[in-house]
Amino acid sequence: MVSNSGQDKPSQTVGVGPYPKPWPVGANFDPELLANGDRRNVVDKYRYWTMEAIVADLDKHRHSFEVAIENWQHDLNIGTIVRTANAFLANKVHIVGKKRWNKRGAMVTDRYQHVVHHPTVEEFAAEVKESDKHLVGIDNLPGSRSITDAKLDVKTVFVFGQEGPGLSEEMRNASDQLLFIPQFGSTRSINAGVASGIAMYEWISQNASS
Repeated sequence: MVSNSGQDKPSQTVGVGPYPKPWPVGANFDPELLANGDRRNVVDKYRYWTMEAIVADLDKHRHSFEVAIENWQHDLNIGTIVRTANAFLANKVHIVGKKRWNKRGAMVTDRYQHVVHHPTVEEFAAEVKESDKHLVGIDNLPGSRSITDAKLDVKTVFVFGQEGPGLSEEMRNASDQLLFIPQFGSTRSINAGVASGIAMYEWISQNASS
């Protein structure tokens, strides 16, 4: 939208305003949002829905892959990873290490995404193996394979390390395989949030139905 008050500037208003009466009928609709407007960053399908109704509907369609991130130094990438996991409809996001994380980058998508905490790598890895899932570490380490050459299991759990040090030695040892994302520039590594998006999209391209 463009404002015509003197200069053309992008409008700061997002979302939609109050719903004109008669209102739609259904338990999924939030009367307060219908009355006052829905300014949330949600797709049009979920306009005026309650948060609980949105989560319930997402749960019917979630993909089988999951994402994990090690959190020993309050990595700022965690919020971005949660937001990206929501965009690609991951089943869960696992936070391994410190429980507290900076939610700013998630842009409130953590409300719609199942996020679980594990205090140790050992506990996390045990849960993954008990669920018969395939733990895939993403890091450009010696011996790792290109993600573009790998067949990703339907029940893959991607795990990413801290920005800088990468995956911990304990997490590397717990992983069923290690994959790297091919790069072509001068930098040795890419941002963990960006890497998570690439890995998730690769899984989608191999396993998600159109």
